[in-house]
Amino acid sequence: MDLGELEERLGPFARAKYGREDVAISRVHAMPGHAGFAYGFDASYEDATDRWFIRLPPPNVNWRGTADVLRQVEVLNALDTTTVPHCSVQWSGDDLEWFDCPYFVVPQLDGDVLRLGPDEWAHDLPIDVRRSIAQQSMTALAGIHRVDPAKVPYLGDPVPFRDDVERWDRFYERSADIHLLERAPECRERLLETIPHDAPVGIFHGDFQMSNLFFSPDCKLLAVIDWELTGIGATLNDVGWICTFADRGAWAPSEDGSERSVLLEPDELIAFYVEAIGEEVPSVDWFRALAAYKFAIISGFNLSLHRRGKRHDPTWEVGRLSMPTLIDRALELLH
Repeated sequence: MDLGELEERLGPFARAKYGREDVAISRVHAMPGHAGFAYGFDASYEDATDRWFIRLPPPNVNWRGTADVLRQVEVLNALDTTTVPHCSVQWSGDDLEWFDCPYFVVPQLDGDVLRLGPDEWAHDLPIDVRRSIAQQSMTALAGIHRVDPAKVPYLGDPVPFRDDVERWDRFYERSADIHLLERAPECRERLLETIPHDAPVGIFHGDFQMSNLFFSPDCKLLAVIDWELTGIGATLNDVGWICTFADRGAWAPSEDGSERSVLLEPDELIAFYVEAIGEEVPSVDWFRALAAYKFAIISGFNLSLHRRGKRHDPTWEVGRLSMPTLIDRALELLH
């Protein structure tokens, strides 16, 4: 729906939820989001104004998987009894009265996600601040992984470890520049041959990286955000994922020859996680390899979407250069 229609719908919704007739809606605006439609809006009454964030599923899709916004609600509600920084859900529902689809609403926060690019706010942070940010982040991740999966039965059964590898086959087949994934079949077979069946299982975030960690201006972690890919399965997938984005050896050099900007090296991130979880993590290199393998294929698939005009995003033309280096790094970790 367009912003005008959403504003019209938010008016009666907010008045009903606040239980007062003087609530006025303003500043409705689209916000970033991948697997749903996200909007910000203000609700004003008397001399007060509250800022909210609403998530809706994309139009014309089945409300399941990443488009099932209530999966996110289940996990966020489970985190309310923990110390993990997150946005508590204010309102949610599967009733179609307000938006013709399920929804949830959380408060907007003041701050920003961690941005490490050359001209971005976190690029030149001193090392002690970087270590503080990393420790907060990996402690939060350990807190997520300690939540009893029985508290979120809505998420269903655990994802089998083998499925974590094979589920990417169809995306590989639809990748652009598939020649850049020449060693992907070799990597796939090696992953399947070395599955670590003893790794811990629990709630995983699914996209635990710096762009999904929301910090205050004084570098305090306010919330882990964007839970579209959450589920039950191997929790170390999250560790492997964030370590891959911090692994300079997995990425092609930039056009100007500069190194990839990272918060800390993977070994340091893992050390903070081990400290927080209270035990050694088995087979973490396998999960790092799986993450690199997955992102190489994701890059090829998203490049295909871009080139076919399905999802315009020219950044994948640059990202394509790291498809072979990601696979090479995965194979190094597996051997």
